[in-house]
Amino acid sequence: MNAPYDGDRGQGTGGAGSSGGPPTPPGPEQVPPAPDPYLQAAYDYDPYRSQDLSAQDPVSEALYDRAAHPPPPPGYYEQPQPLYQQPPAAPYAPDPRIWAQTPPPEPDGPSRLLPYGDDAATTQFVGVDDLVTQASTNHEEPDAFAHLFRDQEGPAGPPVPDRPEPAPAPTPPKSGGGRASGLLKSSAVMAAGTLVSRLTGFVRSLVITAALGAALLGDSFTIAYTLPTMIYILTVGGGLNSVFVPQLVRSMKDDEDGGEAYANRLLTLVMVALGLIVALAVFAAPFLIRLMSSTISNDPAANNVATTFARYCLPTIFFMGVHVVMGQILNARGKFGAMMWTPVLNNIVMIFTFGMFIWVYGTSHESHMGVQTIPPEGVRLLGIGTLLGLVVQALAMIPYLREAGFRFRPRFDWRGHGLGKTVKLAKWTVLFVFANQAGVLVVTQLATSAGKASGQNGAGFLAYSNAQLIWGMPQAIITVSVMAALLPRISRAAHDNDPGAVRDDISQGLRNSAVAIVPVAFAFLALGVPMCTLLYASSGPEAARSMGFILMAFGLGLIPYSVQYVVLRGFYAYEDTRTPFYNTVIVALVNAAASAVCYVALPAQWAVVGMAASYGLAYAVGVGIAWRRLRNRLGGDLDGSRVLRTYARLCLAAIPAALIAGGVGFALLRALGDGAGGSLLALLCGGIVLLGVFVVAAKRMRIEEINGMVGMIRGRLGR
Repeated sequence: MNAPYDGDRGQGTGGAGSSGGPPTPPGPEQVPPAPDPYLQAAYDYDPYRSQDLSAQDPVSEALYDRAAHPPPPPGYYEQPQPLYQQPPAAPYAPDPRIWAQTPPPEPDGPSRLLPYGDDAATTQFVGVDDLVTQASTNHEEPDAFAHLFRDQEGPAGPPVPDRPEPAPAPTPPKSGGGRASGLLKSSAVMAAGTLVSRLTGFVRSLVITAALGAALLGDSFTIAYTLPTMIYILTVGGGLNSVFVPQLVRSMKDDEDGGEAYANRLLTLVMVALGLIVALAVFAAPFLIRLMSSTISNDPAANNVATTFARYCLPTIFFMGVHVVMGQILNARGKFGAMMWTPVLNNIVMIFTFGMFIWVYGTSHESHMGVQTIPPEGVRLLGIGTLLGLVVQALAMIPYLREAGFRFRPRFDWRGHGLGKTVKLAKWTVLFVFANQAGVLVVTQLATSAGKASGQNGAGFLAYSNAQLIWGMPQAIITVSVMAALLPRISRAAHDNDPGAVRDDISQGLRNSAVAIVPVAFAFLALGVPMCTLLYASSGPEAARSMGFILMAFGLGLIPYSVQYVVLRGFYAYEDTRTPFYNTVIVALVNAAASAVCYVALPAQWAVVGMAASYGLAYAVGVGIAWRRLRNRLGGDLDGSRVLRTYARLCLAAIPAALIAGGVGFALLRALGDGAGGSLLALLCGGIVLLGVFVVAAKRMRIEEINGMVGMIRGRLGR
């Protein structure tokens, strides 16, 4: 056979045998293989080999049709200059197991390498962007090149070059999505419990009004029933709710036993203090009734009934305090549901008690019962049932505490364990509550006097309390639930001296609660009358209509009231109780002064309506002062522009919704009457119109929080 032609050897990238590098010289006992005439010099004249990196790909080489694309004749390309010579080839042939490796998976969550400087924590991915969030999913794929080496593998397989494995991409820390989801879960549990509690509280209020009416007898029971709550808040309630939560969190973080000894000392101290307070309050019941309402105390029959009710109700102060301390211990351990769900038991007991009263004596509209005609057995039945409800509520917390691993053991070693600091901090909170309750005392005195002077039902303190109960429901369900879950986190951020985290959490609490608080406030303004004529129809149309006007006056004050509540949590996180005290003094003074002006300037039947409007005005003044002080405390930044923009846009979306819904409700009441049927239809139609117009307007204005809530709801519904 003729020798193969190799006259132009060397003009390629390395000769015929240099596809993987220079030929290896044969060893002393190794015979070089005979050259293959069909493969020799097959790639010598490839002009692309020195330029095309894909030529190292065995698949591309197998698919390259050299018959259709013959190489140019020899000598067509000049010899490369030494300066531009190709680097030496790798010592081994290309191995797909090296260059075809699967890239390391991306971390969980959206990639931080987003275009245009978007923040991954706030960017909402839809459509194609969902691919970015799923980039971390690692699907096992079969090796497409394994068959190329299957015939060459020996017992141990081919030698694999010793190349370093590519380092995995660093996983960035996860964004606050997990933290936000935990917050939403905790808030949802508490909101559900508070919703059920408030709904049963509504039923309780309806049954009380149906049993005792909205005249002097109803006011007498309401005064006695409100008195224990006021005393509890004045003494220890404010400190327990605001000061002791940060202290419990710190004891859990710093103490070796996880704060259990501190919690036992606190619970023991509160029980001893509340026992003494109850004994003094029961003894001073007539004086307390006079302090609450001179109008009732000057009427012998009303004073006797109110004092008897008060002596049954005042022992509930002890069980209120025990329930709150147990609930705060659970909150500090991340258990938020029990404190919101156990009040349902109290409401059920009271509903059963007043239901028994109605079953025996009939409703107030049927029996025309008053302070002179109510029998002592009826007073005893209502008093024992009211006390039993709080007892059941407090005892129901014990199983939750045992489940959380807490065992109560009375401890009287109060000195030297931080309780003195806590009591010192609570001093200003007690003064804060005292200032707040001083304003409530003024309103109570004026409202009972105006109700008796008006000579009509639904113009006194019971009507004021019933309207305020409806008005405060969104605050308790939404704002309180959100901030109860946020307060431990804000306390930790304040303890770690991280004002940025405190600011972000307060901003989040304000904006998240505003999504529901703002439209509900306008709904009270537009639909307050049909709401009350439906709920309190048993008290008569005149009383129910008066309560509706009071609820309308309360309406818009819900917005500053909610903002004030959130802002004050920032001061409590820093253990600053003095600033909230001064702020509340201002609020109480404005409320008392404006209520006194309404009592003097307005007719008696409209005086309580003006007092309800004064309540919101006072909190609007207080919000401006508290906001400025907290902003200075956090270094001059409280995310004010973003929060104000959110509230302003929500109000702009709610105004046309309230106008249209109010017109629809008023027209239906005029056409169908303000009975139960007409009120229900007016409330349903007006509410649907208000919600629809508000959502459409908010989406048109592209309010971020509304879009986020709608997206979350649609995601939950699977749409």
